Amino acid sequence: MTGPLRIRVFAHSLVSDWNHGNAHFLRGLSRALIRMGHQVRSYEELGSWSLSNLMRHEGETAIEAVDEFRRAYPELDIHFYRNDAGLDPFLEEELKDVDLVLIHEWNEPWLVNRVLALKERFGFRALFHDTHHRAYTRPGEILRFHLHKVDGVLAFGEAIRRIYAEGFGVPRVWTFHEAADTQVFVPKSIPKSADVVWIGNWGDDERTQELMEFLLQPASALPGQRIIAYGVRYPQRALEQLGAAGIDYRGYLPNLKAPDVYNASLLSLHVPRRQYANGLSGIPTIRVFEALSCGVPLLCSPWTDAENLFRPGQDYLCVPNGRAMAAEIQHLLKDDNARRQLGENGHDSVCKHHTCAHRAEQLVGIYEELAG
Repeated sequence: MTGPLRIRVFAHSLVSDWNHGNAHFLRGLSRALIRMGHQVRSYEELGSWSLSNLMRHEGETAIEAVDEFRRAYPELDIHFYRNDAGLDPFLEEELKDVDLVLIHEWNEPWLVNRVLALKERFGFRALFHDTHHRAYTRPGEILRFHLHKVDGVLAFGEAIRRIYAEGFGVPRVWTFHEAADTQVFVPKSIPKSADVVWIGNWGDDERTQELMEFLLQPASALPGQRIIAYGVRYPQRALEQLGAAGIDYRGYLPNLKAPDVYNASLLSLHVPRRQYANGLSGIPTIRVFEALSCGVPLLCSPWTDAENLFRPGQDYLCVPNGRAMAAEIQHLLKDDNARRQLGENGHDSVCKHHTCAHRAEQLVGIYEELAG
Protein backbone atom coordinates (compact mmCIF):
# COMPACT_ATOMS: atom_id res chain seq x y z
CA MET A 1 0.00 0.00 0.00
CA THR A 2 1.41 3.37 -1.01
CA GLY A 3 -0.24 5.45 1.70
CA PRO A 4 -3.35 6.09 3.77
CA LEU A 5 -6.63 5.23 2.09
CA ARG A 6 -9.50 7.68 1.76
CA ILE A 7 -12.46 5.54 2.79
CA ARG A 8 -16.14 6.48 2.76
CA VAL A 9 -18.80 4.45 4.55
CA PHE A 10 -22.53 4.61 3.82
CA ALA A 11 -24.56 3.11 6.67
CA HIS A 12 -28.08 3.30 8.04
CA SER A 13 -26.66 4.93 11.16
CA LEU A 14 -23.58 4.97 13.34
CA VAL A 15 -25.09 7.45 15.78
CA SER A 16 -27.98 5.17 16.79
CA ASP A 17 -27.85 1.50 17.77
CA TRP A 18 -31.60 1.23 18.52
CA ASN A 19 -32.63 -2.10 16.93
CA HIS A 20 -29.46 -1.72 14.87
CA GLY A 21 -26.71 -4.13 15.84
CA ASN A 22 -24.73 -3.39 12.68
CA ALA A 23 -23.83 -0.01 14.16
CA HIS A 24 -21.72 -1.78 16.80
CA PHE A 25 -19.32 -3.29 14.29
CA LEU A 26 -19.27 -0.36 11.89
CA ARG A 27 -18.28 2.00 14.69
CA GLY A 28 -15.44 -0.25 15.76
CA LEU A 29 -14.31 -0.98 12.22
CA SER A 30 -14.19 2.72 11.36
CA ARG A 31 -12.15 3.51 14.44
CA ALA A 32 -9.75 0.63 13.75
CA LEU A 33 -9.19 1.90 10.20
CA ILE A 34 -8.53 5.41 11.51
CA ARG A 35 -6.00 4.06 14.00
CA MET A 36 -4.23 2.35 11.10
CA GLY A 37 -3.78 5.80 9.60
CA HIS A 38 -6.61 5.82 7.05
CA GLN A 39 -9.05 8.67 6.51
CA VAL A 40 -12.61 7.50 7.18
CA ARG A 41 -15.83 9.45 6.77
CA SER A 42 -19.31 7.98 7.15
CA TYR A 43 -22.71 9.08 5.91
CA GLU A 44 -26.23 8.48 7.14
CA GLU A 45 -29.58 9.92 6.20
CA LEU A 46 -30.89 12.66 8.46
CA GLY A 47 -33.78 11.23 10.46
CA SER A 48 -32.89 7.56 9.95
CA TRP A 49 -35.39 4.96 11.14
CA SER A 50 -33.16 3.83 14.00
CA LEU A 51 -32.32 7.30 15.27
CA SER A 52 -35.93 8.47 14.91
CA ASN A 53 -37.18 5.51 16.94
CA LEU A 54 -34.47 6.01 19.53
CA MET A 55 -35.64 9.57 20.08
CA ARG A 56 -39.33 8.67 19.91
CA HIS A 57 -39.26 5.79 22.38
CA GLU A 58 -36.40 6.33 24.81
CA GLY A 59 -36.73 9.91 26.07
CA GLU A 60 -33.81 11.14 28.17
CA THR A 61 -32.01 7.82 27.68
CA ALA A 62 -31.82 8.59 23.96
CA ILE A 63 -30.05 11.89 24.56
CA GLU A 64 -27.65 10.22 26.98
CA ALA A 65 -26.96 7.39 24.50
CA VAL A 66 -26.06 9.80 21.69
CA ASP A 67 -23.91 11.91 24.01
CA GLU A 68 -22.10 8.81 25.26
CA PHE A 69 -21.50 7.68 21.68
CA ARG A 70 -19.97 11.05 20.81
CA ARG A 71 -17.66 10.85 23.82
CA ALA A 72 -16.62 7.27 23.13
CA TYR A 73 -15.93 7.77 19.41
CA PRO A 74 -14.65 11.34 19.01
CA GLU A 75 -12.58 10.38 15.97
CA LEU A 76 -15.56 9.34 13.85
CA ASP A 77 -16.38 11.83 11.09
CA ILE A 78 -20.12 11.49 10.43
CA HIS A 79 -21.99 13.51 7.81
CA PHE A 80 -25.75 13.60 7.25
CA TYR A 81 -27.59 13.85 3.95
CA ARG A 82 -31.17 14.41 2.82
CA ASN A 83 -32.94 12.78 -0.09
CA ASP A 84 -33.64 16.05 -1.87
CA ALA A 85 -32.36 18.13 -4.76
CA GLY A 86 -29.04 18.64 -3.02
CA LEU A 87 -28.17 14.95 -2.76
CA ASP A 88 -26.50 14.49 -6.15
CA PRO A 89 -24.20 17.53 -5.79
CA PHE A 90 -23.40 16.38 -2.25
CA LEU A 91 -22.41 12.89 -3.42
CA GLU A 92 -20.34 14.27 -6.26
CA GLU A 93 -18.42 16.55 -3.93
CA GLU A 94 -17.87 13.86 -1.31
CA LEU A 95 -16.82 11.04 -3.65
CA LYS A 96 -14.70 12.81 -6.23
CA ASP A 97 -11.37 12.07 -4.56
CA VAL A 98 -11.66 8.82 -2.58
CA ASP A 99 -10.17 5.35 -2.83
CA LEU A 100 -12.77 3.03 -1.33
CA VAL A 101 -16.51 3.29 -0.72
CA LEU A 102 -18.04 0.76 1.66
CA ILE A 103 -21.82 0.51 1.26
CA HIS A 104 -23.73 -1.34 3.96
CA GLU A 105 -26.79 -3.28 2.86
CA TRP A 106 -29.13 -1.33 5.16
CA ASN A 107 -29.34 1.58 2.73
CA GLU A 108 -32.10 2.42 0.30
CA PRO A 109 -31.56 1.25 -3.30
CA TRP A 110 -31.97 4.82 -4.56
CA LEU A 111 -28.94 5.86 -2.51
CA VAL A 112 -26.79 2.83 -3.27
CA ASN A 113 -27.43 3.03 -6.99
CA ARG A 114 -26.71 6.76 -7.11
CA VAL A 115 -23.39 6.18 -5.37
CA LEU A 116 -22.51 3.38 -7.77
CA ALA A 117 -23.46 5.56 -10.74
CA LEU A 118 -20.51 7.82 -9.82
CA LYS A 119 -18.00 4.99 -9.70
CA GLU A 120 -16.84 5.06 -13.31
CA ARG A 121 -16.57 8.85 -13.31
CA PHE A 122 -14.50 9.14 -10.13
CA GLY A 123 -12.64 5.83 -10.18
CA PHE A 124 -13.18 4.67 -6.61
CA ARG A 125 -13.55 1.03 -5.61
CA ALA A 126 -16.93 0.06 -4.14
CA LEU A 127 -17.70 -2.84 -1.83
CA PHE A 128 -21.22 -3.89 -0.78
CA HIS A 129 -21.30 -5.06 2.84
CA ASP A 130 -24.07 -7.51 3.77
CA THR A 131 -24.75 -8.39 7.42
CA HIS A 132 -28.36 -9.58 7.11
CA HIS A 133 -30.19 -12.77 6.20
CA ARG A 134 -32.41 -11.29 3.48
CA ALA A 135 -30.14 -12.45 0.64
CA TYR A 136 -31.30 -15.88 1.85
CA THR A 137 -34.87 -15.12 2.93
CA ARG A 138 -35.87 -12.27 0.57
CA PRO A 139 -33.43 -12.30 -2.36
CA GLY A 140 -35.64 -10.09 -4.51
CA GLU A 141 -34.84 -7.15 -2.24
CA ILE A 142 -31.11 -7.53 -2.89
CA LEU A 143 -31.65 -7.54 -6.63
CA ARG A 144 -32.86 -3.93 -6.39
CA PHE A 145 -29.21 -2.95 -5.89
CA HIS A 146 -27.01 -2.58 -8.98
CA LEU A 147 -24.64 -5.32 -7.91
CA HIS A 148 -23.05 -5.50 -11.35
CA LYS A 149 -21.40 -2.16 -10.59
CA VAL A 150 -19.70 -3.11 -7.33
CA ASP A 151 -16.12 -4.34 -7.22
CA GLY A 152 -17.12 -7.01 -4.75
CA VAL A 153 -19.29 -8.03 -1.82
CA LEU A 154 -18.32 -8.49 1.81
CA ALA A 155 -20.61 -11.18 3.23
CA PHE A 156 -20.75 -11.76 6.98
CA GLY A 157 -20.70 -15.52 6.58
CA GLU A 158 -19.71 -18.22 4.13
CA ALA A 159 -23.35 -19.17 3.50
CA ILE A 160 -24.13 -15.60 2.42
CA ARG A 161 -20.93 -15.47 0.36
CA ARG A 162 -22.10 -18.50 -1.63
CA ILE A 163 -25.49 -16.91 -2.30
CA TYR A 164 -23.85 -13.83 -3.81
CA ALA A 165 -21.33 -15.84 -5.79
CA GLU A 166 -23.57 -18.66 -6.99
CA GLY A 167 -27.06 -17.18 -6.77
CA PHE A 168 -26.47 -13.56 -7.76
CA GLY A 169 -23.42 -14.21 -9.94
CA VAL A 170 -21.17 -11.63 -8.26
CA PRO A 171 -17.61 -12.46 -9.39
CA ARG A 172 -15.76 -11.35 -6.26
CA VAL A 173 -17.19 -12.07 -2.82
CA TRP A 174 -15.32 -12.34 0.45
CA THR A 175 -16.43 -13.75 3.79
CA PHE A 176 -16.10 -10.83 6.17
CA HIS A 177 -17.38 -11.60 9.65
CA GLU A 178 -18.34 -9.01 12.18
CA ALA A 179 -16.12 -8.68 15.25
CA ALA A 180 -15.85 -7.15 18.71
CA ASP A 181 -14.71 -3.62 19.37
CA THR A 182 -12.17 -4.57 22.02
CA GLN A 183 -11.66 -0.93 22.92
CA VAL A 184 -15.17 -1.09 24.39
CA PHE A 185 -15.89 -4.74 25.20
CA VAL A 186 -13.36 -5.70 27.84
CA PRO A 187 -13.45 -7.84 31.00
CA LYS A 188 -14.04 -5.81 34.17
CA SER A 189 -13.89 -6.76 37.83
CA ILE A 190 -17.20 -5.40 39.05
CA PRO A 191 -19.77 -6.78 41.50
CA LYS A 192 -22.21 -9.31 40.10
CA SER A 193 -25.80 -8.11 40.18
CA ALA A 194 -27.36 -10.77 37.91
CA ASP A 195 -27.08 -14.50 37.47
CA VAL A 196 -28.08 -14.60 33.80
CA VAL A 197 -28.42 -11.87 31.20
CA TRP A 198 -30.04 -11.93 27.79
CA ILE A 199 -29.42 -8.93 25.52
CA GLY A 200 -31.39 -9.01 22.30
CA ASN A 201 -34.50 -7.81 20.55
CA TRP A 202 -37.64 -9.90 20.31
CA GLY A 203 -36.91 -10.53 16.65
CA ASP A 204 -40.14 -10.01 14.69
CA ASP A 205 -41.24 -13.62 15.32
CA GLU A 206 -37.95 -14.90 13.88
CA ARG A 207 -37.07 -16.54 17.22
CA THR A 208 -40.25 -16.40 19.30
CA GLN A 209 -40.36 -20.17 19.81
CA GLU A 210 -36.64 -20.25 20.56
CA LEU A 211 -36.93 -17.53 23.21
CA MET A 212 -39.84 -19.37 24.78
CA GLU A 213 -37.82 -22.58 25.02
CA PHE A 214 -34.34 -21.30 25.85
CA LEU A 215 -35.07 -18.18 27.90
CA LEU A 216 -38.56 -18.25 29.38
CA GLN A 217 -38.81 -21.96 30.18
CA PRO A 218 -35.43 -22.11 31.98
CA ALA A 219 -36.29 -18.95 33.90
CA SER A 220 -39.57 -20.50 35.02
CA ALA A 221 -37.70 -23.62 36.11
CA LEU A 222 -35.19 -21.58 38.14
CA PRO A 223 -37.35 -19.21 40.19
CA GLY A 224 -34.58 -18.29 42.61
CA GLN A 225 -32.18 -16.91 40.01
CA ARG A 226 -31.72 -13.28 38.99
CA ILE A 227 -32.39 -13.30 35.25
CA ILE A 228 -32.53 -10.02 33.35
CA ALA A 229 -33.34 -9.16 29.74
CA TYR A 230 -32.68 -6.12 27.57
CA GLY A 231 -33.96 -5.26 24.12
CA VAL A 232 -36.59 -3.39 22.15
CA ARG A 233 -39.73 -4.09 20.14
CA TYR A 234 -41.10 -6.63 22.60
CA PRO A 235 -44.87 -6.99 22.07
CA GLN A 236 -47.13 -6.71 25.09
CA ARG A 237 -47.74 -10.45 25.15
CA ALA A 238 -43.99 -11.08 25.31
CA LEU A 239 -43.60 -8.61 28.18
CA GLU A 240 -46.32 -10.42 30.09
CA GLN A 241 -44.62 -13.76 29.47
CA LEU A 242 -41.27 -12.42 30.64
CA GLY A 243 -42.87 -11.18 33.83
CA ALA A 244 -44.66 -14.47 34.42
CA ALA A 245 -41.33 -16.30 34.06
CA GLY A 246 -39.72 -14.07 36.67
CA ILE A 247 -37.46 -12.28 34.18
CA ASP A 248 -36.59 -8.66 34.94
CA TYR A 249 -37.09 -6.87 31.61
CA ARG A 250 -35.22 -3.57 31.41
CA GLY A 251 -35.86 -2.34 27.88
CA TYR A 252 -33.41 -0.57 25.60
CA LEU A 253 -29.72 -0.91 26.43
CA PRO A 254 -27.34 1.51 24.69
CA ASN A 255 -24.57 -0.68 23.37
CA LEU A 256 -21.86 1.27 25.15
CA LYS A 257 -23.47 0.21 28.44
CA ALA A 258 -23.52 -3.47 27.45
CA PRO A 259 -19.96 -4.23 28.69
CA ASP A 260 -20.91 -3.28 32.25
CA VAL A 261 -24.08 -5.36 32.02
CA TYR A 262 -22.18 -8.40 30.74
CA ASN A 263 -19.49 -8.02 33.38
CA ALA A 264 -22.07 -7.70 36.14
CA SER A 265 -23.62 -11.05 35.13
CA LEU A 266 -22.42 -14.54 35.96
CA LEU A 267 -23.71 -15.96 32.65
CA SER A 268 -24.99 -14.68 29.32
CA LEU A 269 -27.32 -16.29 26.79
CA HIS A 270 -27.28 -16.34 22.99
CA VAL A 271 -30.50 -17.33 21.22
CA PRO A 272 -29.98 -16.87 17.46
CA ARG A 273 -32.80 -16.19 15.06
CA ARG A 274 -33.77 -19.42 13.39
CA GLN A 275 -32.19 -18.41 10.06
CA TYR A 276 -28.77 -18.52 11.75
CA ALA A 277 -29.46 -21.88 13.34
CA ASN A 278 -30.63 -23.48 10.09
CA GLY A 279 -29.75 -22.44 6.54
CA LEU A 280 -27.24 -19.80 7.62
CA SER A 281 -25.54 -21.78 10.35
CA GLY A 282 -22.00 -20.66 10.96
CA ILE A 283 -22.81 -16.96 11.24
CA PRO A 284 -22.49 -15.69 14.81
CA THR A 285 -24.19 -12.36 15.24
CA ILE A 286 -22.46 -9.43 16.92
CA ARG A 287 -23.61 -10.27 20.46
CA VAL A 288 -21.56 -13.49 20.44
CA PHE A 289 -18.35 -11.59 19.74
CA GLU A 290 -19.19 -8.89 22.28
CA ALA A 291 -20.15 -11.22 25.13
CA LEU A 292 -17.04 -13.35 24.65
CA SER A 293 -14.89 -10.24 24.42
CA CYS A 294 -16.07 -9.31 27.92
CA GLY A 295 -15.04 -12.71 29.24
CA VAL A 296 -18.55 -13.62 30.33
CA PRO A 297 -19.48 -17.33 30.01
CA LEU A 298 -21.86 -17.81 27.09
CA LEU A 299 -24.64 -20.41 26.82
CA CYS A 300 -26.28 -20.86 23.42
CA SER A 301 -29.35 -22.45 21.96
CA PRO A 302 -28.40 -24.74 19.05
CA TRP A 303 -26.29 -23.30 16.25
CA THR A 304 -23.41 -24.81 14.30
CA ASP A 305 -20.07 -23.05 14.06
CA ALA A 306 -19.68 -24.27 10.48
CA GLU A 307 -16.70 -21.99 9.80
CA ASN A 308 -14.73 -23.00 12.90
CA LEU A 309 -14.48 -19.47 14.23
CA PHE A 310 -14.49 -20.65 17.83
CA ARG A 311 -13.96 -23.79 19.90
CA PRO A 312 -17.41 -25.14 20.77
CA GLY A 313 -17.43 -26.59 24.25
CA GLN A 314 -14.43 -24.48 25.23
CA ASP A 315 -15.28 -20.90 24.20
CA TYR A 316 -19.04 -21.30 24.71
CA LEU A 317 -21.55 -24.07 25.40
CA CYS A 318 -24.49 -25.14 23.24
CA VAL A 319 -27.46 -26.97 24.71
CA PRO A 320 -30.05 -28.97 22.75
CA ASN A 321 -33.26 -27.91 24.49
CA GLY A 322 -34.78 -25.79 27.21
CA ARG A 323 -34.46 -28.45 29.91
CA ALA A 324 -30.75 -28.76 29.18
CA MET A 325 -30.41 -24.98 29.28
CA ALA A 326 -31.92 -24.84 32.76
CA ALA A 327 -29.66 -27.66 33.94
CA GLU A 328 -26.52 -26.04 32.49
CA ILE A 329 -27.39 -22.68 34.04
CA GLN A 330 -27.86 -24.36 37.40
CA HIS A 331 -24.56 -26.23 37.05
CA LEU A 332 -22.46 -23.25 35.99
CA LEU A 333 -23.86 -20.98 38.68
CA LYS A 334 -22.46 -23.45 41.22
CA ASP A 335 -19.07 -23.93 39.52
CA ASP A 336 -16.87 -20.84 39.72
CA ASN A 337 -13.92 -22.55 38.05
CA ALA A 338 -15.95 -23.73 35.07
CA ARG A 339 -17.34 -20.24 34.55
CA ARG A 340 -13.92 -18.67 34.81
CA GLN A 341 -12.35 -21.10 32.34
CA LEU A 342 -15.19 -20.72 29.84
CA GLY A 343 -14.99 -16.95 30.03
CA GLU A 344 -11.21 -16.87 29.64
CA ASN A 345 -11.34 -19.22 26.64
CA GLY A 346 -13.91 -17.13 24.81
CA HIS A 347 -12.07 -13.89 25.51
CA ASP A 348 -8.82 -15.41 24.28
CA SER A 349 -10.37 -16.52 20.97
CA VAL A 350 -11.84 -13.09 20.31
CA CYS A 351 -8.58 -11.30 21.06
CA LYS A 352 -6.61 -13.64 18.80
CA HIS A 353 -8.98 -13.73 15.82
CA HIS A 354 -12.10 -11.57 16.02
CA THR A 355 -11.42 -7.92 16.80
CA CYS A 356 -12.32 -4.90 14.71
CA ALA A 357 -8.59 -4.43 14.15
CA HIS A 358 -8.44 -7.87 12.50
CA ARG A 359 -11.30 -6.94 10.18
CA ALA A 360 -9.76 -3.56 9.35
CA GLU A 361 -6.58 -5.31 8.25
CA GLN A 362 -8.65 -7.73 6.17
CA LEU A 363 -10.53 -4.88 4.51
CA VAL A 364 -7.33 -3.07 3.56
CA GLY A 365 -5.99 -6.34 2.17
CA ILE A 366 -9.11 -6.74 0.03
CA TYR A 367 -8.71 -3.21 -1.30
CA GLU A 368 -5.07 -3.90 -2.18
CA GLU A 369 -6.15 -7.07 -3.98
CA LEU A 370 -8.64 -5.06 -6.03
CA ALA A 371 -6.25 -2.21 -6.72
CA GLY A 372 -3.31 -4.45 -7.56
